Amino acid sequence: MVKKVKYISPLKLGVAASTLNRVLNEASGVSPEMALRLSKTLGRSPESWLTMQDNYDLWQAKQTVDLGKVSAIEFRVA
Repeated sequence: MVKKVKYISPLKLGVAASTLNRVLNEASGVSPEMALRLSKTLGRSPESWLTMQDNYDLWQAKQTVDLGKVSAIEFRVA
């Protein structure tokens, strides 16, 4: 999830308005390409933009994934 700011021009990012709109409205995530564009336009490293997206995606998964039938594997040294 990208924190919404008052106005980001899609032209400054070099993307279509619909592309930026999907990211801001959480219909699409931040891709590596978008992370590079956000980094240049707004600052922060591309890695930090991707880390924020990964953290959000993991949080979303924790809300919906049922791990009740998943069990740990025991590893033994041969």
